[in-house]
Amino acid sequence: MYGGPIGREQVWARLKADLGSWYLLGFGVWVIQLKADNSLIGTCGYWQGRDWPRELTWWVMPEGRGKGIATEASRAALLHAYNEFKWDKVESYMNDENIAARALVEKLGGTTSRRQEFSDGLSRDIYLLPKPA
Repeated sequence: MYGGPIGREQVWARLKADLGSWYLLGFGVWVIQLKADNSLIGTCGYWQGRDWPRELTWWVMPEGRGKGIATEASRAALLHAYNEFKWDKVESYMNDENIAARALVEKLGGTTSRRQEFSDGLSRDIYLLPKPA
């Protein structure tokens, strides 16, 4: 689920970061599990690095892409953010060359709200995502 192959140390560090996000920030990512066979196919939820904006994020394994899984999971995460977390806004961003992520954000009704330079030296468009109907 972490875009591997990665080593055991990296897996452990990512797992601690994901769990720590829930305890430190009150949000994080959920695992996407297929009902048909209970297989784990990806993650979706919220992430925020130090000095970075909070974002809706997702990752789906290659065999699950193009099937609407990321769209369905993102809509559920958006509803949770607006209804349960009571957030007044949800944002997402991606590297400029990530055409698939940009297309999904636009499919979800996202609109560019600003462009921001990040601590990694890249500038990215920040999208504001509406509450799903």
